[in-house]
Formats: sequence, structure tokens, C-alpha cells
Amino acid sequence: MNAVSQKMMRVWASMGSRFLPFADAATPDLPLSRLLRLSLFQVAVGMSLVLLVGTLNRVMIVELNVPASIVGVMVSLPLLFAPFRALIGFKSDVHKSVLGWRRVPFLYKGTLVQFGGLAILPFALLVLSGSGDAGNAPVWIGQVGAALAFLLIGAGVHTTQTVGLALATDLASPESRPKVVGLMYTMLMFGMIAAAIVFGILLSDFSPGRLIQVIQGSAVVTIVLNGIAVWKQEARRTSGATQATAHPGAPSASFRESWDVFIQGKDAMRRLIAVGFGTMAFSMADVLLEPYGGQILSMSVGDTTKLTAALAIGGLLGFGLASRVLSRGADPFRMASFGSLVGIPAFLAVIFAAELQGAASVLTFGCGTALIGFGAGLFGHGTLTATMNAAPKDQAGLALGAWGAVQASAAGLAIALGGIIRDLVTAFAPQFGPAAGYNAVYGLELLLLFATLVTMVPLIKRRDTLLIQGHLTRS
Repeated sequence: MNAVSQKMMRVWASMGSRFLPFADAATPDLPLSRLLRLSLFQVAVGMSLVLLVGTLNRVMIVELNVPASIVGVMVSLPLLFAPFRALIGFKSDVHKSVLGWRRVPFLYKGTLVQFGGLAILPFALLVLSGSGDAGNAPVWIGQVGAALAFLLIGAGVHTTQTVGLALATDLASPESRPKVVGLMYTMLMFGMIAAAIVFGILLSDFSPGRLIQVIQGSAVVTIVLNGIAVWKQEARRTSGATQATAHPGAPSASFRESWDVFIQGKDAMRRLIAVGFGTMAFSMADVLLEPYGGQILSMSVGDTTKLTAALAIGGLLGFGLASRVLSRGADPFRMASFGSLVGIPAFLAVIFAAELQGAASVLTFGCGTALIGFGAGLFGHGTLTATMNAAPKDQAGLALGAWGAVQASAAGLAIALGGIIRDLVTAFAPQFGPAAGYNAVYGLELLLLFATLVTMVPLIKRRDTLLIQGHLTRS
């Protein structure tokens, strides 16, 4: 490497530590390059999320004429596995392995399950589209096949994400763990942005065959990215024994005992309720944003897919701002509340976009979508930081799993309800136009945002009281 190349590498490294959110989580024992390589599993997760929540729901509703209620249920099926995230994290903590690993086996299992779902999905879409010989097959076969594929993809995503974050926590020092977890979620946003842009380009000239190629390519990329991510990340315990043994640092208590200790912590239940309300508020429209753009605003498949990129960019900016503010000692609940407040004008912009004409409606819709992502990023980072700060000793993994379980379960319920409410309002109130079903969902999300704010007010006041008492004590 010549002198110019060495200088460019030093500049690139310094830029990464200055501008990449949470890049200061790197340490001499855990350099940024290793962290970024580990975070590739989040890129694969983001790619699957864009495919399921962004591209496929619009194609199935608009191009394949599948009812939005059925699509909403299908998209929510992956989240049925979400309540098991805390259990998966706990099992990986106490896993006994002859090979000396506890995280890697779960990562490989999750990757294979995710690959299986992506491999089944193209055949289900062929039946739903009625193309070729598949036109003679009953429609319900395609619907059942798609539901099974969505469920497998969700199970794989939840497994790899939960265990991958646990592995990142293992590798990081205790003081840098919240920043490392934040870096992992930042890379999730980057993965969603990249996938949305690539999918939008590949599907600009849409056809069922092109969509199937994109899905098959995503399956292969998932295997490659996850394989690179975990390569030589977890050290094997070579004790010389030939029988499976638990990790020395594994908790001795059962899952039920560990969960009881966590949930009985101060304000633990209120924190989880706030996470559930806020997640429902920001997630209920996920299955409807792209169909809304296609059906109401007459946007193309490529253009509506790019909306997912706008949503992810907004989330990334929210995470970056929250990282900078919270690193200075700000209240994470206050940050989460500010995110909920940002969501209110964001959803109002999406609602009023249908009243405008031409480019103005698309621009307003895009800005509203980006603001939804920004508010969700502030809210997600705030609640995640609060959960990690309040986690009992040696229960950071369980706390992270509980946060993810509530968040994903609430998102699944919200997505299913969003599709059902849209169909019911459209069917029983056709006189209000095709936008009425969408606006009913957006209005409900506004109510959930207010409920989230009401739930978090006592948490903010309690922290302010503690800070005042601590200041008086020091005085």
C-alpha cells in the first residue's frame, strides 16, 4: 500500500468514527471493522423486512388483487414468533455445545430457516399470480404457501437478530454495550435503505418473473451475509472435554425465575406498555403506505418501494440525533416522547397528501413518510436505551429480548389490524372514497401516539424527581 492509499484509509477511518452513529463503540479489542462485519446479519434482516413489509405487500394488494386483510395477516405472521425472542436469547445463554459455541448454532439455524422461507415464497407467488401452469392451481394453495413462507422468514429473522445482538453484547465491554447495540440497529437502517434502493431499481420494469428473481437473489445474499458476519466472531471453548457443557458465564436460574426478576423491576411493566403503544402507533401503517401511494396517489411499484428507503433514512437520522443527545445524559423517556410528538404531524401530512394534486401530493407523502421514520427512530432508541439502563445485573440479554419481543409483537398486531380496518371501512363506507379506509388507520395511529405520551409522562416525571433529589443531596 503506497503513502496515498495509507492516507486515504486513515481519513476514511476517522470519518467513520466521527459521522457513523455509535462508531465510538469500537475498542482496541473490538475494532470497528469487526463490529461492521458482525453487523452484516442486520443488513440481511433489513433486506427481508423491506421485501416483506415494503415490496410484497404492495404487489400482492395492487398487482395480484389479494385482499388487504389477508395481506395484513400474512405480513404479521412473521411476528407470531416474536414473543419467543426472550426465550431464544435465554436459551443461547445456557446452550451446551460440544463444539464450544453457544451463539453460532442458533445463528446458523435462524439463517437456514430464513433461507427456507425465501425459497418457498416464489412458488407461492406464482400460484397467486396465476402465471403459466400455476393458473390451474387453487388460489388457497398460493395463500397457504405464502403464509408459510412469511412465517419461516419471520422465525429466521427473529432468531438471527436476537442471537446476533446477544453475540455483539458478549464481545463488547459492559460500558460500550448500549452503543454496540445502537450500532447494530443503525446498520439495520442502512440495510433497509440499500435494499429499498436496489429493489426499486430492479423492479422499475415490474413483472412477476422479475419479482421472483429478486426474491431468489435475496435468499442467496442472506446466506452469504450471515456467513461472513459470524465467521470467527465467537471464540470456541476448548476445555478438552468431549461432552457438551454450558458456558461458564451462563445464568444458573431458569428462564421463569430470570423473567420474574426482570418484570418485577421498577417501572418494568410501564416501560414495556409504552413500547407496545408506541410501536403499534408507528407500525400500523407499514402494510398500507405503499398500497396507499399506488392506489390513491397513482405511484409506480419502483416509486413506492423507494418510500421504504425514505422511511429508513428518517429512522437513521432519528437514531443519529438520539445517539448524540442521549450520550450527553439526556432522559431517554423524554427522547421517546419527542419521537411520539414528531409522529403526529407526520401522519397528518400523509392524510392530507391525498387532498393535493400532482407532484405536491407525492412530495407531501414522501416527507410525511420520512418523518414517520424519524419519529420512530427517536422513539425506538429512547426506549431501547431506557430498557438497557434499567436492566438488572447480568440480564442485559433478557432485557433486550423482552424489548424486542414486545416491539415485534405489537408491530405484528398493528399490521394485521391495519389491513383489516382498511378493508372493513372500504367495504362498509364506500361513499367516502377509496382513501377512507387508509385514513381511518392513520387516525387510529394518532390516537395511539397520544396514549403513548400519556403512558410515558409518569416515567419522565419520576426521572426528573430523582435528578432533583440527587442534586439536593449533593448540595
